[in-house]
Amino acid sequence: MVLRSMAQAQEDSTAMVLLGGYAKVALDLRNSPAAHISINGCNGATFSNVVVNSPATSPNTDGFDISSSKNILIEDSTIHAGDDCIAVNGGSSYINVTRVACGPGHGISIGSLGKGRSHERVEEVHVKDCSFTDTTNGARIKTFPGGSGYARKITFEQIHLTNVKNAIIIDQHYDVSPLAVSAVQVRDVTFQGFNGTGAGDLAINLDCVNCFNIALNQISIVPSQPKLGLETLCKNFHGTIVSTVPKPSCN
Repeated sequence: MVLRSMAQAQEDSTAMVLLGGYAKVALDLRNSPAAHISINGCNGATFSNVVVNSPATSPNTDGFDISSSKNILIEDSTIHAGDDCIAVNGGSSYINVTRVACGPGHGISIGSLGKGRSHERVEEVHVKDCSFTDTTNGARIKTFPGGSGYARKITFEQIHLTNVKNAIIIDQHYDVSPLAVSAVQVRDVTFQGFNGTGAGDLAINLDCVNCFNIALNQISIVPSQPKLGLETLCKNFHGTIVSTVPKPSCN
């Protein structure tokens, strides 16, 4: 295992980098110039009672960036960031996130995957008993058009929302506007037990290209302000949507 501190990681502007091996870490990180914690090529690490604190306006300040790693647990932690609270990238599997409070920030994301037509694999990612407060996104899967591979066996369960703009997202046109004809396959994904308030935009955005066996169940999102409307979008969706408010109309 290689563990680099903020001082040692100045060249890539990341507060802490974990490369390989096993670690059990508790940290308090503030105002990193970029991502706070990068986990790359690691098999077995537990992060408990981590505090990440950067303003919502600070660009690219992810709380955790995980890539090419497996058997990672993040628990009982608080993340305030200007980008994703947690981003799970290609080559990662058996990632568990539980009792994490995210916000402000861009939510907890799978990806982005498939940039430059790359082949990506992510599986067995499980997010449970987490909260999103004043975030731009909640639970998000994002892929670029043209990529290949898969993001599969992913669950987001028992999620509390407070004033979240986009609570549930599958975005397979990430960062581009042209219509995609292929993308990393997203399958065997469950969003279950979401409750709380939305702040507008798209409360549920299922913009699929290559999605199969997606399940939404026990979702209740109401406006954070009385006159605010909550919109949904659903395209090329293959799966089930039950006990969900607002309920998308899929084509």
